[in-house]
Amino acid sequence: MMAYEKRFDGRKWDELRPIEAKVGVIPNADGSAMFKIGSTVAYAAVYGPRELHPKFLQNPQTGILRCDYNMLPFSGHGERVRPGGGRRSREISMVMENALLPVLDLKDYPNSVVDVFVDLPQTDAGTRCAAICAASMALADAGLSMKDLVSAVAVGKIEDKIVVDLTYEEDAYEAGPGTDLPVAVLPSSGKITLVQMDGEVSADDLKKMLEAAKKACRQIYEIQKEALKEKFRRVK
Repeated sequence: MMAYEKRFDGRKWDELRPIEAKVGVIPNADGSAMFKIGSTVAYAAVYGPRELHPKFLQNPQTGILRCDYNMLPFSGHGERVRPGGGRRSREISMVMENALLPVLDLKDYPNSVVDVFVDLPQTDAGTRCAAICAASMALADAGLSMKDLVSAVAVGKIEDKIVVDLTYEEDAYEAGPGTDLPVAVLPSSGKITLVQMDGEVSADDLKKMLEAAKKACRQIYEIQKEALKEKFRRVK
């Protein structure tokens, strides 16, 4: 079997796909954002804080965060995604909540909910990471108090190579990736709010993959930050 010596799209091992980011893209939302990385596109809309119904779900100590992740039908590689979400959508929605909650302080909004809806009209791997990046920007656009933005990227290992920001082709590569590692990071502190691993790696490789993810997330953070600044320049 031939070794994986060159990436399908010609990128360097640690190079991100081209990224575009915008905020304020959905006029009727309290906050919104678009995050595109390669051919994966995520739109996020934030509504709230608003009173949570039914009342038995309310928490008198704090507001709650509720995420809804949705890949649109025909967004992926030829296979129709079943509309209305399924187990995977629910799992990723929960993953998003866990990744985003550490930067939010919702104690000023008891009995309230902040809803984050993320739709992906086009996908090519890295969907949960793109969704987290878009949601983080949309929460900031909504004016919620945040300790930091959240940036996320998937790192993989194909044969002996550590690869940043996998594409669908790499994800489906017959020899790998032996490991797929989505990571979410708070760029200012370097703290990690999400690590999921599909596969096995040595402790040494895991350390290298996390370092590669942190480095890539710092680059993503600069693009997210610039998108927010650009909106406020437009508003002025």
